[in-house]
Amino acid sequence: MRIFVAGATGVIGRRLIPLLLADGHAVTAMTRREAAAAELRAAGADAVVADAFNREAVLTAVERARPEVVMHQLTDLTEGTSETNARLRTHGTRNLVDAALAAGVRRIVAQSIAWAYEPGDGPADEDVGLDLDAPRPRQLTIAGVAALEAAVRELPEWVVLRFGQLYGPGTWYAADGRFAHEARAGRLAAGDDVTSFVHADDAAVTAAEALAWPSGAVNVCDDAPAAAREWLPAYCGAVGAAPPPPGAGPRAAWARGACNRHAREQLGWVPRYATWRDGFRSIRAPADGADAT
Repeated sequence: MRIFVAGATGVIGRRLIPLLLADGHAVTAMTRREAAAAELRAAGADAVVADAFNREAVLTAVERARPEVVMHQLTDLTEGTSETNARLRTHGTRNLVDAALAAGVRRIVAQSIAWAYEPGDGPADEDVGLDLDAPRPRQLTIAGVAALEAAVRELPEWVVLRFGQLYGPGTWYAADGRFAHEARAGRLAAGDDVTSFVHADDAAVTAAEALAWPSGAVNVCDDAPAAAREWLPAYCGAVGAAPPPPGAGPRAAWARGACNRHAREQLGWVPRYATWRDGFRSIRAPADGADAT
């Protein structure tokens, strides 16, 4: 199968490319950097250098690749702000979807998030609506997610993968990531907000499996949505941080976690790490105990 991967060097993209190549697919990988393109070519993929915000460049790249499937793994987390990622989800997705439609692509698999649901009690399933009435700054994130998912649905066949919080090497929850730094500094509180996690390796495998899934949105998260007072002490222990201080205040109504029943029971999804309890054991603090950020 001919597959065009946008966001080929992101947390999921760099794990996904080898999986697709090993399965015998012909992969064209899009990146913004020529150095990254050289690495992708060395790994066996065709590579194209294009910025997702450059509409003509994206249109040309997809047209020349003639893919059967487009895989949308675009993210912009370098600045760590809602604005930058929301802009990419809105405008970058629009360019990518228009390029796919112009090239006659029928199928797209896209990366979304599992913490965009409207407030409620208990983990949200895919029938729960997005939190479109959220106040700022959360509203920026939700608007970007809503724009992404609406654009993706314009293709005849589409799968939206609503990933839980990614952890593992290369993520903010790695032993040398942003949240490990915060944990060691004692700036993370163990409150009642609920999070659903998924290991980045499981996320990449899922993206490859989704090539054969029916159209629809799918929560891709582990079996144990948990409040920070449950998971954060385990995370702190894994990255060599002291136990976290207790949180204050009630749970944010939207911080409810997500339910993976659809993926498990209807799509046969089986993650390597069934829960964050298993996955956090794979995280290792820097050998000397120092902060590696």
